[in-house]
Amino acid sequence: MSAKRNALLVAVGLGLSLGIHAAGYQTEVVAEGLDHPWSLAFLPDGRMLVTERAGRLRVIDEAGNLREEPVDGLPDIFNQSQAGLFEVALDPQYDETGRLFISYACGTESANHTCLISARLQDNRLTEVTEIFRVKPAKEGGAHYGGRIAFLPDNTLVLGLGDGFTYREQAQNKENHLGSIVRLKRDGSAPQDNPFVDEPGAQPEIFSIGNRNVQGIVYDQANQRIVAHEHGPRGGDEINIIEPGKNYGWPKVTHGVDYSGAVISPHEQMEGMEDPIVMWKPSIAPSGMTLYRGGMFPEWDGDFLVSALAAREVRRVRLDGREEVEQESLFKELGERFRDVRTGPDGAIFLLTDAEEGQVIRVYRE
Repeated sequence: MSAKRNALLVAVGLGLSLGIHAAGYQTEVVAEGLDHPWSLAFLPDGRMLVTERAGRLRVIDEAGNLREEPVDGLPDIFNQSQAGLFEVALDPQYDETGRLFISYACGTESANHTCLISARLQDNRLTEVTEIFRVKPAKEGGAHYGGRIAFLPDNTLVLGLGDGFTYREQAQNKENHLGSIVRLKRDGSAPQDNPFVDEPGAQPEIFSIGNRNVQGIVYDQANQRIVAHEHGPRGGDEINIIEPGKNYGWPKVTHGVDYSGAVISPHEQMEGMEDPIVMWKPSIAPSGMTLYRGGMFPEWDGDFLVSALAAREVRRVRLDGREEVEQESLFKELGERFRDVRTGPDGAIFLLTDAEEGQVIRVYRE
Protein backbone atom coordinates (compact mmCIF):
# COMPACT_ATOMS: atom_id res chain seq x y z
CA MET A 1 0.00 0.00 0.00
CA SER A 2 0.98 3.64 -0.33
CA ALA A 3 3.21 4.99 2.43
CA LYS A 4 0.56 7.60 3.07
CA ARG A 5 -1.89 5.65 5.18
CA ASN A 6 -4.87 6.71 7.19
CA ALA A 7 -5.63 4.23 9.97
CA LEU A 8 -8.40 6.22 11.53
CA LEU A 9 -11.30 4.44 13.18
CA VAL A 10 -14.31 6.63 12.56
CA ALA A 11 -18.03 6.47 12.96
CA VAL A 12 -20.28 6.15 9.96
CA GLY A 13 -21.89 9.46 8.98
CA LEU A 14 -25.28 10.91 9.71
CA GLY A 15 -28.23 8.56 9.14
CA LEU A 16 -30.80 10.65 7.28
CA SER A 17 -33.90 8.58 7.92
CA LEU A 18 -33.27 5.93 10.56
CA GLY A 19 -30.80 7.63 12.92
CA ILE A 20 -27.07 7.22 13.36
CA HIS A 21 -25.55 3.99 12.09
CA ALA A 22 -23.16 2.60 14.68
CA ALA A 23 -20.74 0.60 12.45
CA GLY A 24 -17.06 1.57 12.35
CA TYR A 25 -14.61 1.53 9.48
CA GLN A 26 -11.01 2.32 8.69
CA THR A 27 -9.56 4.05 5.64
CA GLU A 28 -6.26 3.81 3.83
CA VAL A 29 -4.89 5.64 0.81
CA VAL A 30 -4.05 3.04 -1.82
CA ALA A 31 -2.81 5.46 -4.50
CA GLU A 32 -2.40 9.21 -4.78
CA GLY A 33 -1.18 11.84 -7.24
CA LEU A 34 -3.80 10.85 -9.84
CA ASP A 35 -5.15 13.54 -12.17
CA HIS A 36 -8.92 13.46 -11.59
CA PRO A 37 -9.34 9.67 -11.33
CA TRP A 38 -12.66 8.66 -12.87
CA SER A 39 -13.14 4.88 -12.79
CA LEU A 40 -11.70 1.76 -11.17
CA ALA A 41 -11.70 -1.90 -12.22
CA PHE A 42 -10.34 -5.00 -10.47
CA LEU A 43 -8.28 -7.52 -12.44
CA PRO A 44 -8.45 -11.21 -11.46
CA ASP A 45 -4.75 -11.28 -10.51
CA GLY A 46 -5.16 -8.62 -7.82
CA ARG A 47 -4.14 -5.59 -9.87
CA MET A 48 -6.43 -2.60 -10.36
CA LEU A 49 -6.95 -0.33 -13.35
CA VAL A 50 -7.76 3.33 -12.78
CA THR A 51 -8.58 5.95 -15.40
CA GLU A 52 -7.48 9.57 -15.19
CA ARG A 53 -9.76 12.05 -16.91
CA ALA A 54 -6.72 13.71 -18.48
CA GLY A 55 -6.35 10.63 -20.71
CA ARG A 56 -4.20 8.09 -18.89
CA LEU A 57 -4.97 4.50 -17.86
CA ARG A 58 -2.91 3.47 -14.81
CA VAL A 59 -2.16 0.16 -13.11
CA ILE A 60 -2.05 -0.41 -9.35
CA ASP A 61 -0.16 -3.66 -8.84
CA GLU A 62 -1.15 -6.50 -6.54
CA ALA A 63 1.05 -5.03 -3.77
CA GLY A 64 -0.81 -1.71 -3.96
CA ASN A 65 1.87 0.26 -5.83
CA LEU A 66 0.86 2.69 -8.58
CA ARG A 67 2.87 1.97 -11.71
CA GLU A 68 4.51 5.16 -12.92
CA GLU A 69 4.16 4.47 -16.64
CA PRO A 70 0.58 4.67 -17.92
CA VAL A 71 -0.82 1.91 -20.10
CA ASP A 72 0.11 2.48 -23.74
CA GLY A 73 -2.16 2.09 -26.75
CA LEU A 74 -5.16 4.26 -25.89
CA PRO A 75 -6.75 6.14 -28.80
CA ASP A 76 -6.56 9.93 -28.90
CA ILE A 77 -8.59 11.39 -26.01
CA PHE A 78 -10.34 14.77 -26.20
CA ASN A 79 -9.67 16.34 -22.80
CA GLN A 80 -11.32 19.62 -21.97
CA SER A 81 -13.54 20.60 -19.02
CA GLN A 82 -15.65 17.44 -18.38
CA ALA A 83 -14.29 15.63 -21.45
CA GLY A 84 -11.61 12.98 -21.14
CA LEU A 85 -11.08 9.33 -20.31
CA PHE A 86 -14.06 7.85 -18.48
CA GLU A 87 -14.95 4.26 -17.60
CA VAL A 88 -12.83 1.11 -17.67
CA ALA A 89 -14.84 -2.10 -17.24
CA LEU A 90 -13.95 -5.76 -17.55
CA ASP A 91 -15.96 -8.11 -19.73
CA PRO A 92 -17.86 -10.38 -17.30
CA GLN A 93 -16.21 -13.27 -19.18
CA TYR A 94 -12.78 -11.63 -18.83
CA ASP A 95 -11.10 -14.92 -17.89
CA GLU A 96 -12.11 -16.24 -21.32
CA THR A 97 -12.03 -13.14 -23.52
CA GLY A 98 -9.41 -10.93 -21.86
CA ARG A 99 -11.34 -7.91 -23.07
CA LEU A 100 -11.82 -4.48 -21.54
CA PHE A 101 -14.38 -1.83 -22.44
CA ILE A 102 -13.31 1.80 -22.15
CA SER A 103 -15.41 4.94 -22.71
CA TYR A 104 -13.94 8.35 -23.46
CA ALA A 105 -14.47 11.63 -25.29
CA CYS A 106 -13.14 11.62 -28.83
CA GLY A 107 -12.85 14.30 -31.50
CA THR A 108 -12.20 18.03 -31.22
CA GLU A 109 -13.70 21.01 -29.38
CA SER A 110 -15.96 21.78 -32.35
CA ALA A 111 -16.97 18.16 -33.08
CA ASN A 112 -16.75 15.51 -30.36
CA HIS A 113 -18.53 12.41 -29.15
CA THR A 114 -18.70 9.82 -26.38
CA CYS A 115 -16.87 6.80 -27.78
CA LEU A 116 -16.50 3.20 -26.62
CA ILE A 117 -13.68 0.79 -27.41
CA SER A 118 -12.99 -2.85 -26.75
CA ALA A 119 -9.38 -3.94 -26.21
CA ARG A 120 -7.04 -6.44 -24.56
CA LEU A 121 -4.42 -5.64 -21.94
CA GLN A 122 -1.04 -7.26 -22.55
CA ASP A 123 1.85 -6.32 -20.29
CA ASN A 124 1.37 -2.54 -20.04
CA ARG A 125 -0.20 -1.99 -23.45
CA LEU A 126 -3.66 -2.17 -25.01
CA THR A 127 -3.87 -4.39 -28.07
CA GLU A 128 -6.66 -5.29 -30.52
CA VAL A 129 -8.19 -1.85 -29.87
CA THR A 130 -11.53 -1.58 -31.68
CA GLU A 131 -13.96 1.33 -31.58
CA ILE A 132 -17.38 -0.27 -31.24
CA PHE A 133 -19.64 2.74 -30.67
CA ARG A 134 -19.67 6.50 -31.23
CA VAL A 135 -22.46 8.89 -30.28
CA LYS A 136 -24.19 10.50 -33.24
CA PRO A 137 -24.13 13.32 -34.12
CA ALA A 138 -20.98 15.16 -33.09
CA LYS A 139 -21.45 18.03 -30.66
CA GLU A 140 -19.53 21.15 -29.72
CA GLY A 141 -18.10 21.89 -26.26
CA GLY A 142 -16.77 19.76 -23.40
CA ALA A 143 -19.76 18.88 -21.20
CA HIS A 144 -22.20 16.05 -20.41
CA TYR A 145 -20.88 12.78 -21.82
CA GLY A 146 -22.21 10.17 -19.40
CA GLY A 147 -19.78 7.27 -19.87
CA ARG A 148 -20.77 4.65 -17.27
CA ILE A 149 -21.15 1.02 -18.36
CA ALA A 150 -23.14 -1.93 -16.98
CA PHE A 151 -23.28 -5.48 -18.32
CA LEU A 152 -26.55 -7.41 -18.66
CA PRO A 153 -26.95 -11.20 -18.34
CA ASP A 154 -27.89 -11.58 -22.04
CA ASN A 155 -24.33 -10.63 -23.15
CA THR A 156 -25.30 -7.04 -23.94
CA LEU A 157 -24.18 -3.87 -22.19
CA VAL A 158 -25.77 -0.52 -21.47
CA LEU A 159 -23.89 2.76 -21.75
CA GLY A 160 -25.22 5.90 -20.07
CA LEU A 161 -24.86 9.07 -22.11
CA GLY A 162 -25.25 12.81 -21.64
CA ASP A 163 -27.28 15.48 -23.40
CA GLY A 164 -24.28 17.61 -24.41
CA PHE A 165 -25.44 20.39 -22.05
CA THR A 166 -26.42 22.98 -24.66
CA TYR A 167 -28.19 20.29 -26.69
CA ARG A 168 -30.66 19.26 -24.00
CA GLU A 169 -33.74 19.39 -26.25
CA GLN A 170 -32.18 16.53 -28.24
CA ALA A 171 -32.77 14.21 -25.27
CA GLN A 172 -36.34 13.88 -26.63
CA ASN A 173 -35.17 13.18 -30.19
CA LYS A 174 -34.67 9.49 -31.01
CA GLU A 175 -32.84 10.39 -34.22
CA ASN A 176 -29.69 11.01 -32.18
CA HIS A 177 -28.05 9.42 -29.13
CA LEU A 178 -27.76 12.56 -26.98
CA GLY A 179 -29.57 12.30 -23.64
CA SER A 180 -30.16 8.56 -23.85
CA ILE A 181 -29.03 5.18 -22.58
CA VAL A 182 -27.93 2.81 -25.32
CA ARG A 183 -27.88 -0.99 -25.28
CA LEU A 184 -25.25 -2.74 -27.37
CA LYS A 185 -23.99 -6.19 -28.16
CA ARG A 186 -20.37 -6.74 -27.12
CA ASP A 187 -19.28 -5.92 -30.70
CA GLY A 188 -21.17 -2.60 -30.59
CA SER A 189 -24.06 -3.58 -32.84
CA ALA A 190 -27.67 -2.95 -31.85
CA PRO A 191 -29.62 -5.93 -30.46
CA GLN A 192 -32.65 -6.72 -32.57
CA ASP A 193 -34.95 -6.53 -29.55
CA ASN A 194 -34.01 -2.94 -28.71
CA PRO A 195 -37.20 -0.88 -28.39
CA PHE A 196 -36.73 1.44 -31.40
CA VAL A 197 -34.98 -0.86 -33.89
CA ASP A 198 -37.95 -0.82 -36.26
CA GLU A 199 -38.86 2.85 -35.84
CA PRO A 200 -37.96 4.85 -38.97
CA GLY A 201 -35.25 7.42 -38.29
CA ALA A 202 -34.55 6.30 -34.72
CA GLN A 203 -31.06 5.28 -33.67
CA PRO A 204 -31.31 1.50 -33.19
CA GLU A 205 -28.99 1.45 -30.17
CA ILE A 206 -31.29 3.60 -28.01
CA PHE A 207 -32.75 1.87 -24.95
CA SER A 208 -34.25 4.88 -23.13
CA ILE A 209 -34.57 8.62 -23.77
CA GLY A 210 -35.04 11.79 -21.75
CA ASN A 211 -31.85 11.29 -19.71
CA ARG A 212 -29.75 14.33 -18.76
CA ASN A 213 -26.29 13.03 -17.80
CA VAL A 214 -26.14 9.41 -16.67
CA GLN A 215 -23.07 9.00 -14.46
CA GLY A 216 -24.09 5.93 -12.48
CA ILE A 217 -25.58 2.71 -13.85
CA VAL A 218 -25.68 -0.82 -12.46
CA TYR A 219 -27.50 -4.07 -13.12
CA ASP A 220 -29.27 -5.40 -10.02
CA GLN A 221 -29.15 -9.16 -10.55
CA ALA A 222 -31.32 -10.05 -7.55
CA ASN A 223 -34.18 -7.90 -8.81
CA GLN A 224 -33.37 -8.21 -12.54
CA ARG A 225 -33.39 -4.48 -13.20
CA ILE A 226 -31.20 -1.65 -14.42
CA VAL A 227 -30.80 1.20 -11.94
CA ALA A 228 -29.24 4.50 -13.03
CA HIS A 229 -28.77 7.97 -11.65
CA GLU A 230 -28.63 11.27 -13.47
CA HIS A 231 -26.55 14.26 -12.56
CA GLY A 232 -29.35 16.81 -12.70
CA PRO A 233 -29.40 20.59 -13.13
CA ARG A 234 -29.55 22.86 -10.05
CA GLY A 235 -31.73 20.54 -8.02
CA GLY A 236 -33.33 17.49 -9.58
CA ASP A 237 -30.67 14.76 -9.41
CA GLU A 238 -32.46 11.44 -9.90
CA ILE A 239 -32.32 7.69 -9.45
CA ASN A 240 -34.40 5.82 -12.02
CA ILE A 241 -35.25 2.22 -12.77
CA ILE A 242 -34.52 1.96 -16.48
CA GLU A 243 -36.93 0.03 -18.68
CA PRO A 244 -36.77 -0.40 -22.46
CA GLY A 245 -38.40 2.33 -24.50
CA LYS A 246 -39.29 4.52 -21.52
CA ASN A 247 -38.98 8.32 -21.50
CA TYR A 248 -37.42 9.79 -18.35
CA GLY A 249 -38.59 13.29 -19.13
CA TRP A 250 -35.57 15.53 -19.52
CA PRO A 251 -35.92 18.42 -20.24
CA LYS A 252 -39.72 18.45 -20.53
CA VAL A 253 -40.07 17.52 -16.87
CA THR A 254 -37.60 18.22 -14.07
CA HIS A 255 -37.49 19.07 -10.39
CA GLY A 256 -34.55 21.40 -10.99
CA VAL A 257 -33.82 24.81 -12.45
CA ASP A 258 -31.01 26.07 -14.66
CA TYR A 259 -27.72 27.07 -13.05
CA SER A 260 -28.74 30.70 -13.58
CA GLY A 261 -31.95 30.06 -11.67
CA ALA A 262 -34.03 30.21 -14.86
CA VAL A 263 -36.97 27.84 -15.24
CA ILE A 264 -36.21 24.85 -17.48
CA SER A 265 -39.74 23.47 -17.44
CA PRO A 266 -42.84 24.31 -15.35
CA HIS A 267 -43.62 20.57 -15.19
CA GLU A 268 -42.42 18.05 -12.62
CA GLN A 269 -44.64 15.31 -14.02
CA MET A 270 -46.15 14.59 -17.42
CA GLU A 271 -48.16 11.75 -18.87
CA GLY A 272 -45.98 9.22 -20.68
CA MET A 273 -42.84 10.17 -18.73
CA GLU A 274 -41.34 8.28 -15.83
CA ASP A 275 -41.10 9.74 -12.32
CA PRO A 276 -37.79 9.29 -10.50
CA ILE A 277 -37.56 6.72 -7.71
CA VAL A 278 -35.28 9.07 -5.73
CA MET A 279 -34.81 12.81 -6.27
CA TRP A 280 -32.28 15.09 -4.58
CA LYS A 281 -33.04 18.76 -4.07
CA PRO A 282 -30.72 20.49 -3.45
CA SER A 283 -28.36 18.60 -5.70
CA ILE A 284 -25.72 16.25 -4.35
CA ALA A 285 -24.11 15.99 -7.85
CA PRO A 286 -24.10 12.17 -8.14
CA SER A 287 -21.10 10.88 -10.08
CA GLY A 288 -20.81 7.10 -9.69
CA MET A 289 -22.62 4.16 -8.12
CA THR A 290 -22.11 0.62 -6.90
CA LEU A 291 -24.63 -1.95 -5.72
CA TYR A 292 -23.00 -3.24 -2.56
CA ARG A 293 -22.78 -7.00 -2.31
CA GLY A 294 -20.26 -8.10 0.28
CA GLY A 295 -19.66 -9.53 3.70
CA MET A 296 -17.43 -6.80 5.12
CA PHE A 297 -20.41 -4.48 5.65
CA PRO A 298 -23.31 -6.96 5.78
CA GLU A 299 -25.73 -4.30 7.04
CA TRP A 300 -25.37 -2.54 3.66
CA ASP A 301 -25.79 -5.63 1.49
CA GLY A 302 -28.16 -4.86 -1.37
CA ASP A 303 -27.92 -1.07 -0.92
CA PHE A 304 -26.84 1.41 -3.58
CA LEU A 305 -23.81 3.55 -2.76
CA VAL A 306 -23.79 6.81 -4.73
CA SER A 307 -20.65 8.96 -4.89
CA ALA A 308 -21.31 12.71 -4.87
CA LEU A 309 -19.22 15.70 -5.91
CA ALA A 310 -21.02 18.74 -4.52
CA ALA A 311 -22.17 17.03 -1.32
CA ARG A 312 -18.68 15.56 -0.71
CA GLU A 313 -20.09 12.26 0.50
CA VAL A 314 -21.30 8.84 -0.51
CA ARG A 315 -25.06 8.49 -0.17
CA ARG A 316 -26.31 5.04 0.82
CA VAL A 317 -29.77 4.36 -0.62
CA ARG A 318 -31.99 1.40 0.19
CA LEU A 319 -34.88 0.55 -2.10
CA ASP A 320 -37.80 -1.77 -1.48
CA GLY A 321 -39.10 -2.51 -4.94
CA ARG A 322 -39.69 0.93 -6.46
CA GLU A 323 -39.80 2.71 -3.09
CA GLU A 324 -36.98 4.51 -1.30
CA VAL A 325 -36.96 3.35 2.33
CA GLU A 326 -33.67 4.66 3.71
CA GLN A 327 -30.80 7.06 3.03
CA GLU A 328 -27.58 7.66 4.89
CA SER A 329 -24.63 10.02 4.35
CA LEU A 330 -21.25 8.27 4.49
CA PHE A 331 -17.61 9.37 4.51
CA LYS A 332 -18.44 13.07 4.69
CA GLU A 333 -15.74 13.58 7.32
CA LEU A 334 -13.12 12.92 4.62
CA GLY A 335 -14.06 16.25 3.01
CA GLU A 336 -13.51 15.03 -0.55
CA ARG A 337 -15.36 15.35 -3.84
CA PHE A 338 -16.01 11.72 -4.74
CA ARG A 339 -15.99 10.81 -8.42
CA ASP A 340 -16.61 7.07 -8.08
CA VAL A 341 -17.36 4.33 -5.56
CA ARG A 342 -16.70 0.62 -6.12
CA THR A 343 -17.13 -2.64 -4.24
CA GLY A 344 -13.84 -4.52 -4.05
CA PRO A 345 -13.50 -8.30 -4.42
CA ASP A 346 -13.13 -8.69 -0.64
CA GLY A 347 -16.14 -6.49 0.18
CA ALA A 348 -14.10 -3.37 0.93
CA ILE A 349 -15.32 -0.08 -0.56
CA PHE A 350 -13.06 1.94 -2.85
CA LEU A 351 -13.46 5.70 -3.33
CA LEU A 352 -11.97 7.91 -6.06
CA THR A 353 -11.48 11.58 -5.21
CA ASP A 354 -12.03 14.20 -7.89
CA ALA A 355 -8.91 16.38 -7.66
CA GLU A 356 -5.73 17.28 -9.51
CA GLU A 357 -3.95 15.18 -6.88
CA GLY A 358 -6.66 12.57 -6.64
CA GLN A 359 -6.60 9.45 -4.51
CA VAL A 360 -7.87 5.90 -4.42
CA ILE A 361 -9.08 5.27 -0.86
CA ARG A 362 -9.97 1.86 0.55
CA VAL A 363 -12.65 1.71 3.25
CA TYR A 364 -12.60 -1.50 5.24
CA ARG A 365 -13.39 -3.21 8.49
CA GLU A 366 -10.95 -5.57 10.21
